[in-house]
Formats: sequence, structure tokens, C-alpha cells
Amino acid sequence: MTLAVGAESLPLALIAIVAGYALGLFPSAAIVARRSGVDVHAEGSGNPGASNITRLLGWKAGVVVFAMDGAKGIAAAGVGALADGRLGAYICGFAAVVGHIFPLTNRFKGGKGVATGAGVVIAVAPLVSVIVIATWFVISRTTGKSSIASIVAVLLVPLGIGLRGGTAWEIIGVVAVCALIIARHAENIRRLLAGAEHGLKHDKS
Repeated sequence: MTLAVGAESLPLALIAIVAGYALGLFPSAAIVARRSGVDVHAEGSGNPGASNITRLLGWKAGVVVFAMDGAKGIAAAGVGALADGRLGAYICGFAAVVGHIFPLTNRFKGGKGVATGAGVVIAVAPLVSVIVIATWFVISRTTGKSSIASIVAVLLVPLGIGLRGGTAWEIIGVVAVCALIIARHAENIRRLLAGAEHGLKHDKS
């Protein structure tokens, strides 16, 4: 199969992309929160992602959600790679990020896409992912602000892909998806500028 546009390949390409999007729909945060009697959509920031889970339920739950969301990206990229190698991995992985951010199953109100995007990077550029994830961890622990860590980490991804010799289409695709993830942090950026951004500290009250 090839994801190149063509009469014979297009149906299979669409199936692979839909599969990636469907993997992105898996509601990791909602499932983990529900097990603790919490509605992640109604509590904290209302964002169904690892950061909000960390604030609501603590670091262990946050790590579980991050890993589950990351696995969505890895699985989607794997499906794409089986379909059409590296190009397929990127396309289906990016479809999973879109599914996580704009889930049809939750009125297109999803997470920020950081963990799922990290999963895609793990699959297509493992060394870059190690550097990016380590950067996220250091900054989040130092500042206590997941949004700062996420924004910096996301900005590093295109740079890393470029330095490792990524092709023009890889860099363009990565920049586009990273721009989408940054756009999802618009409210966080406004709060950061106002000095009112949420921290990662778990409220045990």
C-alpha cells in the first residue's frame, strides 16, 4: 500500500488515516479520572490531559495518562509505518494527534496533543524524543508549569528533526502539527503573561 494519491491507493490510505484518528480518540485521562470518581472535563482546568490529571490526582496518575496518550501516538505511527513506511508513520501519527485534540466522541473538545505527539516522535525519531522528553521533565520540575515545559519541548521537535537530516516534507509536516499544539496552548500563554498560569502541584484537599 502507498499513501501517495492514486485511484487504487486512496481507499487504503483513508482507512489508515481513519485508524490513526480513531486511536487518538481513546480517552486516557477520562478513564483514569473516572476510576477515582473524578470528571476530568468538569474539574481543574477541564482539559482531558496528563497535566490536569496530575493536578487532580497526583504525579503517578499523571504519568499513567501521559504514557497512555503517548502509546496512542506510537501505535498510530506503527500502523502507518506498516501501511507505507516513514511517510505513513507521520501521516497516521499526526492523525492520532488530531483525534486527541479534536475528538468526534467529545464534541471535538480534547486535549493539547503533547503526549500523543511525543509518542509519534518516539516512533519516528527516538533520539529526538529522548532529548525533548528530558527537556520537558527538567523544565516542568524546575518551573512547576507544564505549559512552559510543553511549549519549549514542542518548539524543539522541528529543530531536532531538521538536525537529524529530516526531509523537507518531514519538517513541514512536523512544523504544522507543532503549530497546532502551540495554538492549543493559547490560553496557557495568556495566563503565563498575566502571571496566573496553573501549576502542576496536586491539590490534596
